[in-house]
Amino acid sequence: MSPKGPRSSKNAMLRIGSLVIVGAMSAGLLAGCGGEKAPAAEEGKLPISISLMQVGDVPAKENAIEKKIEEYTNTDVNVQWIPQSAFDDKVNVMVASGEMPTIMRVNYVPTTFNAAKTGLFWELGPYLKDYKNLSAQSEAHFNNIKIEGKIYGIPNFRDIGRTAIVYRKDWFDKLKLDIPKSLDDWYEVMRAIRKEDPDGNGKEDTYGALLFKKYNEGVSSPLTRIAVSIGGVNKWGVDDAGKLTPEFLTTEYVDTMKLFKRLFTEGLINSDFPALDPSDADKKMDSGLVAMKLNGVAQNGKSSQQRLTPNAPDGIIDVAPFQGPQGIRIAGEPGNYGMLVIPKASVKDEEQLKKVLTFLDKLMDEELSTLQLRGLLDVHYSKTADGKTELKDFDAYQREVKPYRDNLLSVEGYNVPELVDVPIGMKGTKMARENEQYAIANPALTLSSAIYTERGQELDQMIWDAQTKYIMGKIDDAGWEQEVANWRKAGGDQLLTELEASYKELNGK
Repeated sequence: MSPKGPRSSKNAMLRIGSLVIVGAMSAGLLAGCGGEKAPAAEEGKLPISISLMQVGDVPAKENAIEKKIEEYTNTDVNVQWIPQSAFDDKVNVMVASGEMPTIMRVNYVPTTFNAAKTGLFWELGPYLKDYKNLSAQSEAHFNNIKIEGKIYGIPNFRDIGRTAIVYRKDWFDKLKLDIPKSLDDWYEVMRAIRKEDPDGNGKEDTYGALLFKKYNEGVSSPLTRIAVSIGGVNKWGVDDAGKLTPEFLTTEYVDTMKLFKRLFTEGLINSDFPALDPSDADKKMDSGLVAMKLNGVAQNGKSSQQRLTPNAPDGIIDVAPFQGPQGIRIAGEPGNYGMLVIPKASVKDEEQLKKVLTFLDKLMDEELSTLQLRGLLDVHYSKTADGKTELKDFDAYQREVKPYRDNLLSVEGYNVPELVDVPIGMKGTKMARENEQYAIANPALTLSSAIYTERGQELDQMIWDAQTKYIMGKIDDAGWEQEVANWRKAGGDQLLTELEASYKELNGK
């Protein structure tokens, strides 16, 4: 379970700000989930059935990527692609029916926790040390998917330190602005971009940044990121005695809310933010009207530049970490996009389990890491004279390789030749990898709470709505305090008690 902020709203149960509500299960969903039987494996090959989340179009059966994986691992792989829109519901049906594949991609949600705790998945923690690639990954990635202190899966790895500001460097240079390091700095940047006509068209039509609906949910919350940068907590804080505090009860977060209230009052942020879709906010930046994307990651720089250039040929995109008086300080992400579990219904004993773990470990060998991150040589990428790699056919890569990269096991910078890219692309990749050292963790990420399992969405919504009313001036400081008191009475105090008990159980405090 887990209070949260990283990675997307489907990666945590308890992470305040992003509980995924699991839809009702129906028998009709079973079709295409557990009912499809994999063909018999070829003689001598280990049969591996895998259920993964569909990314784009479903890859063709027996495609070149799968064949390469099979050849290298001596397996017969059968992939079942589940549409993203129905993913959690179909996983629920598979778990309930007991008809599960050899390897199953799951989100970090209550269904997964309950299945793990009732013994449906193998506990993998004790075995990881025996697999060179799996054991070489940062311990933080595995800590962030623990369930009651145990590891039941392999993370679908993502960079923990990728949180970043994506911004218009040409505007910052023109107005002689620096990356903000205090709330006063943030105000001045937002004021200047709005009022000082950085695009030179004589109109007051630019914004420093936009808010959007659900701005306070998930790991991409701009308010959380700014509050962390000036010394605040990442969704939750914990003291030496094990006392937990939600971010919205901390000075840094409340001061950040006050900043946005002032920005709203003075017309320095968009008034339509409660209804603005995040994708529409991105389009406004792409069209040359917005200076900063505050819910982005370091790797967004390259694509943002590509989308901006047709609309603002002289526009220059750059990326920078959030920073404050203490230097770089970023809200760490969970470091995964779900995880791969091994169901006991399909893998009956330890001997089989070790074979499956060997398969997963081999996915991170150089040959298969390169396959997932670069594709096929001379098809999707080519080699440079100095041993690096260049993407050759990006569209084909997105179509044929990305579905595997997004679902299986690979880490940019681990067992893969360096990618030659435009400077902003290489900068973003390097920043995301190196900034893990500055990432502030969410200490409640893997804690458990019965009331949050039952009523977490309701409790979250109370605070999210109160924050929006406060920013928009519909309630004052006293009104905010009353909303917090209502949250406490509605179950917030019980949530705090349960989380602290869980923290004590796991940490001995």
